[in-house]
Amino acid sequence: MTTFKTLLLAAALAVPGVAAAQVGGVAVADPEGAVANSKAWAAARGQIATTYKTQIDQANARRTAITTELQPLVAAYQRAAAAPGATEASLRTQAQAIQTKEQAANAELGRLTAPASRAQAYALEQISAKLPEAVNAAVRARNVSLLLRPNAALFANPAADITAAITAELDRTVPSVTITPPANWQPGQQQQGAAAPAAGTPAAPATTAPATTTRRPTGR
Repeated sequence: MTTFKTLLLAAALAVPGVAAAQVGGVAVADPEGAVANSKAWAAARGQIATTYKTQIDQANARRTAITTELQPLVAAYQRAAAAPGATEASLRTQAQAIQTKEQAANAELGRLTAPASRAQAYALEQISAKLPEAVNAAVRARNVSLLLRPNAALFANPAADITAAITAELDRTVPSVTITPPANWQPGQQQQGAAAPAAGTPAAPATTAPATTTRRPTGR
C-alpha cells in the first residue's frame, strides 16, 4: 500500500560514538515515512480495506479483466508496427482504439476506487495536520537546529535519523482518525494556511491505482 525512500550513501566518513550530526544540531527525517508508520494510519488502512472491500475487489477484478482485454489489441498493434512499411498514419486507428479503451477503463476504475481513495485522503490529512507539531516536538527534544530530508544528505549516521521520534509524537497526538469525511469535505481543507514542517509534508500513499498496467502504444 505504501512505498518509501531508503537512504544514504555509506562511506568511510562514519564517526565513532555519538553521531556528529546529532551533536552539531543536524538531523534527518522522512516525514512521509513518519506518517506511514503511525498507528493511526495503520488502523485507518485496515478500516478502509474492510469498509470498502467490495469496491476494492471489484476494481482489482476489473483491472485484471481490462488488462486481458487490452493485451491482444496491443500485441496486434506491435505486430503492425513491426511490419515493413508501417507508418504513423497506418497505425493511428489501432493506437487510438487502444487509447480510447484505456481512458474508459481508467475512468471506470476511478469511479470504483473513489470512495476508498477519498477515505484514505481524509485519514491522511488528519494525521498530516499534526505533523508540524510532531516535528517541532522531536526537534526540541533533541536540540536539532537543522532538519534535512534523508535524500538531501550525502551521508548521515543512522543515529541522526529522528523519523521514529516523529512517528512517536504522531502516535501521542493523533492516536486514531476517522475514515468517514463530511459530505462537503474536499482534500486540503484542513491544511489550508497551515505552516509546512521543516522536513516537508507527506504525499498520500496510494491504496488503489486506477491506471491500467498495459503499456500504451505510440505511433511510429
